Amino acid sequence: MPAPLWNAPEAAGPVEATVRLPGSKSVTNRALLLAALADGPGVVRLALRSRDADLMVAALRSLGTELTPLGESVDSIDWRVLPGPVRGGAAVDVGLAGTIMRFVPPMAALADTEVSFDGDPHARTRPMGPILAALRALGAEVRGDALPFTVRGPLSGGEVTLDASASSQLVSGLLLSAARFDKGVVVRHSGPPVPSMPHIAMTVHMLRAAGVRVDDSEPDVWRVEHGSIAARDLTVEPDLSNAAPFLAAALITGGSVTVPGWPEHTTQGGDALRELLPRMGAAVSRTPEGLKVTGTGPITGIDADLRDVGELTPTIAAVAALAGSPSTLRGVAHLRGHETDRLAALAAEINALGGDVTETADGLVIRPRPLRAGVFHTYADHRMATAGAVIGLAVPGVRVEDIATTGKTLPEFARMWARMLEEGT
Repeated sequence: MPAPLWNAPEAAGPVEATVRLPGSKSVTNRALLLAALADGPGVVRLALRSRDADLMVAALRSLGTELTPLGESVDSIDWRVLPGPVRGGAAVDVGLAGTIMRFVPPMAALADTEVSFDGDPHARTRPMGPILAALRALGAEVRGDALPFTVRGPLSGGEVTLDASASSQLVSGLLLSAARFDKGVVVRHSGPPVPSMPHIAMTVHMLRAAGVRVDDSEPDVWRVEHGSIAARDLTVEPDLSNAAPFLAAALITGGSVTVPGWPEHTTQGGDALRELLPRMGAAVSRTPEGLKVTGTGPITGIDADLRDVGELTPTIAAVAALAGSPSTLRGVAHLRGHETDRLAALAAEINALGGDVTETADGLVIRPRPLRAGVFHTYADHRMATAGAVIGLAVPGVRVEDIATTGKTLPEFARMWARMLEEGT
């Protein structure tokens, strides 16, 4: 059955809104896994409620962790996490979540019985070979090189070299459980540059905050010592990557959008919006209410290397398609291995609306052309869905296929989008 179409609302005027965002998916899933491996019970507050986060909870429960809700709202929840011995015999559904398919197998390798992994059809095409080969090299028994696969421990740890150029999650996945390996781990990257390095910085920061000794002083080498992971009471930051379409709305409509709770210091890649959006014509300021983005005039094209913040590419591409000058987005060849081939998908969907987008070896060239009404397909990719919504602000008649796919990281997106437009246009 075809996915339903959502009529992307056109902005009637400048948007003037405050948008409160739920917790970061990246922080939530790292925090939950570290809490499951900790030396005692802990609490993860304001954790995201979304498909990815719910699948992480289910995976950890299947491996022996007790998670009890202490209080919840539509899009956030406080979890009390009681670690237990990692047990095998489980079947883990990763959905389409990279944080589960790459973070949970190393934890599962702490069990001495088999754990199986599978997920959505699109997930079976996502890069997994390097981390599965690394687990084999560290002593685990692994059957398969992509989903579906099985993992069986125990593994002792040690030194391993892999090519993590397809995803920073291949490194983070090994680091998160490494303190529980008898020998810890030394991970060496060999290959083209690792993308999304802020996500590895996030992993290292959260490990250190839990008392784990991590040495990342040598480029492309990460050392984690064997030891305990301290139980913590942690509050999850707002998801700054999910702020992208809302802040873009301010630029596109010539209005203002404020996101409360924007952290002063963060390892989230989404913080790069404070630098990227001004280059496209926005004004960005910190106010007592939060981070404020204001559209100041025409949208200008951008030449940007987005290697470290690839998750922002769909929104930046959508804004670039509405700009008055060309844009070149570089450093994002790894997006071909995300929920879908995001480069091909963005080119196809923007061009189908009358745009002029060309794929390059590692990105996109976007030349402005008047866009027209049409269907914007999402390929079961949440960031494709929000990109379609962004374009729909300025182009009447855009219909986004399966807006519900935003439930992967932002289940209330459609409601939040409508409320933003109702608040002050």
